[in-house]
Formats: sequence, C-alpha cells, structure tokens
Amino acid sequence: MTHMQKKLQELSEDYQKLQTELSTTVNARQKLESQQQENQGVQKEFAKLPEDADVYKLVGPVLLKQEKSEAVLAVDGRLEFIEKEIKRIETQISEIQEKSEKKKMEIIRVQSEAQEQPQAVTAAS
Repeated sequence: MTHMQKKLQELSEDYQKLQTELSTTVNARQKLESQQQENQGVQKEFAKLPEDADVYKLVGPVLLKQEKSEAVLAVDGRLEFIEKEIKRIETQISEIQEKSEKKKMEIIRVQSEAQEQPQAVTAAS
C-alpha cells in the first residue's frame, strides 16, 4: 500500500468516526427536544390548575402528594436544564460538522494529489 493510499484510508476512517459522533450527538439532541416538549406540556397543564389543586408525583409504584408550587418549580428547573443542554449540544454539533467538513476537504485534496501523481510519472517517461 502506497503512502497516499494509507493516508487516504486514515482520513476516511477519521471521517467515518466524525460521522458516527455526529449521528450520536444529533440523536441526543432529539431526545432532549422530546423531553422539552413533554415538560412544556406538563407546564401548560399546571397553568390550568387552580393554586389549591392536588398534585401527585409518581415515585416508584407510589403516588405522593406534592405542593403545586414545588411541582411547578421542579418542571421549570428541568426545562431550564434541558434548554442549556440543547444549546451545549448544538455547539457540539456545529464543531463536529466543521471538523467533518475539513476532513472531507482534506480527503478530496489527497485524492486529487493521488490522481495527479501517476499522470506526472507518465508525462516524465
């Protein structure tokens, strides 16, 4: 295997790893969006309830009575955390996409160098 082929294989493997990482990160973002929508739905339901409404929290197989204000604070806190995580993951996705694009351009550069090399040898003969 020539030096160019080895380099091209290494670059391709790196590119595949980046694509796998990107896919995993996008899936994590989708899960967070799903959780965000679920919690926003709960938040809307809480808004419809009167202040003195009974709210129950499922803890294992048991429903425990909880103050509405505590439940609202818990949901608001979860939503805040989820939003921060989504922003963090979006930054991560952008970085991976940028690395991936650079790797792709490097692969194209090495491929074109590899194609030009045999032509230069033929022309010199």
